[in-house]
Amino acid sequence: MSGGEPLRLERLSKQYGGVQAVHDVSVEIAAGEFVSFLGPSGSGKTTTLMMVAGFETPTSGQVFIGARPVIGVPVHRRNIGVVFQNYALFPHLSVFENVAFALKMRGLSGPDLRAGVVQALNLVQLGGYEGRMPHELSGGQQQRVALARALVFRPGVILMDEPLGALDKQLREHMQLELKRLQRSLGTTVAFVTHDQGEALTMSDRIIVMNEGRVEQIGTPEEIYESPRTHFVASFIGESNFLDAQLVAKTDHTVVLNVGGLQVRSTSQGFEHDSGAVTLMIRPEKIIPLVAGSRADNEFDGVVEEVVYCGNVVKYRILLRAAAPVFVVAAAPRHASSPRFQIGEQLRIGWDERDGRLLAGEPKGQTERAVGNDNATSVMPSVTTEHRLAIVPS
Repeated sequence: MSGGEPLRLERLSKQYGGVQAVHDVSVEIAAGEFVSFLGPSGSGKTTTLMMVAGFETPTSGQVFIGARPVIGVPVHRRNIGVVFQNYALFPHLSVFENVAFALKMRGLSGPDLRAGVVQALNLVQLGGYEGRMPHELSGGQQQRVALARALVFRPGVILMDEPLGALDKQLREHMQLELKRLQRSLGTTVAFVTHDQGEALTMSDRIIVMNEGRVEQIGTPEEIYESPRTHFVASFIGESNFLDAQLVAKTDHTVVLNVGGLQVRSTSQGFEHDSGAVTLMIRPEKIIPLVAGSRADNEFDGVVEEVVYCGNVVKYRILLRAAAPVFVVAAAPRHASSPRFQIGEQLRIGWDERDGRLLAGEPKGQTERAVGNDNATSVMPSVTTEHRLAIVPS
């Protein structure tokens, strides 16, 4: 029960009346690769997955599994396993019967059917649970049954639509590692839909970031996080400081910026503009307090305006000493030897020029939000100056 097939989406589009849900999506997923479609609600990621599965018909474009075009091919003949968020288990069937259903639909019976079900349940560590009913299982166990049912007929590709969304945080994080372990051991090709950036970063070989039906960026988790190409990717993945700036000078490797009267140096890697307004993006964890003679490419004095304790890190909102108000948020690891700062305290901060990323123009629609809490309202005062800050929670 191993091996996967490559999956290719070629200019895939879907329109509902006057609404373009998916626009011209082209993606190649290698055999045995784990790829996540990541984006907010309405970004088109689930619609894309449903077109691959055969539950939706594209307005245009093609899907290839291996070398086979499958648009127009019935769902059960695409050799695809599907795992949904609500698991879609048959409540009146036992665990064994739920997993066996996929094999019965393909004409298997007798010893071959039983051997396949037992093997699939052993893979997901549910051996001995054959006789239980779905309502007798925990959420994590139900998710494993759904996965076993998707694996049992040895599909070339498995599609997962928010399969961990109904689990609590601790169990979800455990299942992320279990799913990845199982996928690696089997070499199965997985296309995984999620709106959870942490989940995508943890599990994926590559991430496809979608927004308003289009692909914004495709890359490894490190590429997506460290080198976002657009404002949307920079704000949706992780937390970011966005600083309005003017480009002053540029060399092959470095740019000099004016940020509220401050001179800031940053890498010019991947940035093609030579003048005009730009946005400098810096992750809060890249901004460090400079103590005991430590130095950085960019060094500035400031005062702490707010402190937010987040468990493993402490986040500081800092007003820099500049001609115009410039605010940044710095995230410092919380351990015994780390310095602590209080509101009103002066400090010196800095960051390496390689840790900044330049984005053309100004961020559109960014708002300041609470740090580190998806459900919180803003815990920091509004920034109304030209040099503003956008923090998007993990």
